[in-house]
Amino acid sequence: MNSYHDPVLLKESVMGLNINDKGIYVDVTFGGGGHSKEILGHLSENGKLISFDQDPDTFMNVFKDNRFHFINENFTYMKKFLKNIGFTQVNGILADLGISSYQINKPKRGFSYRYDSALDMRMDKESSLDAFRVINKYSKEKLSNILYDFGDLKNSKKISKQICNKRIEKEIKTTFQFNSILKPLFPERYFNKSLSRIYQAIRIEVNNEIGVLKSLLKQSSELLLPGGRLCIISYHSVEDRLVKRFIKNGSFEKEIEKDFYGNFSVPFKKVGSLISPCNEELKFNKRSRSAKLRIAQKN
Repeated sequence: MNSYHDPVLLKESVMGLNINDKGIYVDVTFGGGGHSKEILGHLSENGKLISFDQDPDTFMNVFKDNRFHFINENFTYMKKFLKNIGFTQVNGILADLGISSYQINKPKRGFSYRYDSALDMRMDKESSLDAFRVINKYSKEKLSNILYDFGDLKNSKKISKQICNKRIEKEIKTTFQFNSILKPLFPERYFNKSLSRIYQAIRIEVNNEIGVLKSLLKQSSELLLPGGRLCIISYHSVEDRLVKRFIKNGSFEKEIEKDFYGNFSVPFKKVGSLISPCNEELKFNKRSRSAKLRIAQKN
């Protein structure tokens, strides 16, 4: 297993790409390189794989292969960077939207409530927005909306009020300080689960994960060749809803967008049903339990 990160739904997602061994493929979330290595295993010497990751720590996992090109950037700029290296269309795109085990287990990154660290949560260490700023500077209303929309927290207003009241007394600087502020709001047996959702919501805001996902879906519809495949692994309902809706409607709205004459076209058709990890994978990788894989083919 990869000590950086165990790739989730590895076989299922790469099989979903329906790989042409001479094709051009993109892994937009390189991480530990697990999915990228599996894709390369299906390519001939004429195939090509381009992988993206904005986290500089992933450099330790980059491997040498003439068929492989690594780009240390956020995949929201995928189309631009692919064009810079000579590619305007590709055969397949894969995204594993989850945070890596390595990032969670690195205390200084501030992604986990289990370690005492500065409130950070940035995947791009150069970004000006971090968890400290979200928690200490956002308005009560904005904080409540983030917790509700990205964490499915029904008591988001109560949580936001507690945070805002406590930060007036003293700046909230560390994860354990933040945890202690939240502790009175939840029964003991639900505390860790609630913390997980709160940290998830803040991380999504810090890294603009929803905006980046929307950008990925739009760019994928433009970059993929007809018959090309899109495989996306998501980990919470907000992401999965967006992916499902875009595959079905070609937009992020609930209904298909039609022109003046009532005509419409969608860029993708879904391939198969929603795929979740099997029991065997769940046994060796508990973090895969919320993973959902959706596969689509370009029309």
